[in-house]
Amino acid sequence: MATVVAGRFEDLIAIGLSVVIGEDSDLDLVASDVPLSELESVAASNPPCVVLLNFAALSGPADLLALHQRLPEARFLVLATRPSATECTQMLSFGATGCLSKETEARDIVNAIHLASRGMHVLPRSAAAGGGVDQLGSDGTELTSREAEVLELLQDGRTNAEIATELSIGVETVRTHARNIYRKLGVPSRRELARMAQQEPVVVDEERRPVATS
Repeated sequence: MATVVAGRFEDLIAIGLSVVIGEDSDLDLVASDVPLSELESVAASNPPCVVLLNFAALSGPADLLALHQRLPEARFLVLATRPSATECTQMLSFGATGCLSKETEARDIVNAIHLASRGMHVLPRSAAAGGGVDQLGSDGTELTSREAEVLELLQDGRTNAEIATELSIGVETVRTHARNIYRKLGVPSRRELARMAQQEPVVVDEERRPVATS
């Protein structure tokens, strides 16, 4: 049985999550409607396999990174309103196991919880396809859209020269982006970035069942 702790969501979404999780005999919702400020203490008292986070409740990806560092055994599934590819990339980079749209069908969210409990990365199809990449304002913590692109290529094991060619930018610019990425993610090397991307994400159609990427 996978245990679940749910953060604070809008009323209708919170009710819907409680109902669909409660109907699954293999899921145990140990706490719900938990504010972000109390999530760590609640999770410590009721060790969860999966923590459901409301993207709107985060002040920025750094909140997720801090939770991930303090609760390294937990799997974080972030629910957002039609998340862009950039937002999903950032969530996975900062410690999320999955990022889904709040519009995803209930049965697919339940399936995603099961997949996340096994450590499988989960993304909506629109984000996995790279559509709708929007630049997020950088406050010194969040990745810019260009940094998110460089991050993906670094995690694929590409060299600086290969990244420069792929993105039509200079090698020194790639180095600058890489340094910013390491600083913002709090990782020391490419090896650590590659470790973050060891698993292939499972793609979720918002109106259909999850399908593993090939």
